[in-house]
Amino acid sequence: VGDNRLAALADDLATHGWATLDGWLAPGLIAALHAEAGAFADTPAGVGREDGHMLDASVRRARLGWLDGATSAQADFLAAADALRAALNARLFLGLFEFEAGFAVYPPGGFYARHRDSFRGAKNRVVSLVVYLDPAWDPAWGGALVIYDGDTATVAAAVTPRAGTVVLMLSEEIDHEVRVTAHERRAIAAWWRVNQSAPERVDPAA
Repeated sequence: VGDNRLAALADDLATHGWATLDGWLAPGLIAALHAEAGAFADTPAGVGREDGHMLDASVRRARLGWLDGATSAQADFLAAADALRAALNARLFLGLFEFEAGFAVYPPGGFYARHRDSFRGAKNRVVSLVVYLDPAWDPAWGGALVIYDGDTATVAAAVTPRAGTVVLMLSEEIDHEVRVTAHERRAIAAWWRVNQSAPERVDPAA
């Protein structure tokens, strides 16, 4: 991704709280990740964090499999994500530090109700990243990512989950949902957070 496109991406993220990008990953890498997502994601995805984490099919219906860099495709993706982190930090001074990513597979009938990826001020997630993996997605299948304008019911964008499309969002600011999909839907959902080290606590904990 060229400097001009990265600058436009950073500007959109800073101005609107979200941004989209195409062509970030090579088609061959997307295809490899798509194949891995189908085989790897077999754990029901919950909602909430740590003590507040729970499985709630009325809020989210999907499967999740965490990326650990164990395959060449995952390693290449994580390297690209780290380069993107460095570029965003250089332009927006966000202090993005630790990254977590997982395959998110929505079966037919899957969805994720309107939510934010982090509570305001929590800093456990600062910037969210979504990468879509499905080729030739038919909009009639649904499954769009809907981004809302603040706390209102106004839709700022409805992103079709087509392979290669990338969405960035400020995790504490942007309400969004995944509308019901009629077809299996494969993506990567990921988040950066900041370093919260303190004299009495090293982040991440050893």
